[in-house]
Amino acid sequence: MAKMTREECRAFLVAQARTGKLATVRKDGSPHVVPIWFDLDDETIVFTTDETVVKARNIRRDARVSLCVDDERPPFSYVRVDGTATFSSDMAELLHWATRIAGRYMGAEQAETYGKRNAVEGELLVRITPTHIHGEKNIAD
Repeated sequence: MAKMTREECRAFLVAQARTGKLATVRKDGSPHVVPIWFDLDDETIVFTTDETVVKARNIRRDARVSLCVDDERPPFSYVRVDGTATFSSDMAELLHWATRIAGRYMGAEQAETYGKRNAVEGELLVRITPTHIHGEKNIAD
């Protein structure tokens, strides 16, 4: 097992479409973890969410989040990003990122359809500004 550099962590996050596991803090202090699709804007993690779901309510109350992205194939690797999340409801920005994220996960031919579906009233753009990035590679070696 070896620690990844910051550059290796970023490369791992953008190398392929992997589902992230986003942890937020519930009102009672317990963790809430959900899968998300995401992309990067430099080192900022970007994803969309409905404004009424638990993760959005949790972030409104406590902006601290943690995202873990892993490679489930041997020799296994992962990156964890701790940070603070902010919201944007700018529709042009939301459409841009919803389409970009859709292309990453669904392919270029479906990007516009999924982007328009996900860039509607009630959806928010979420940006995670990292406070700490940690990655491990070749865990099974």
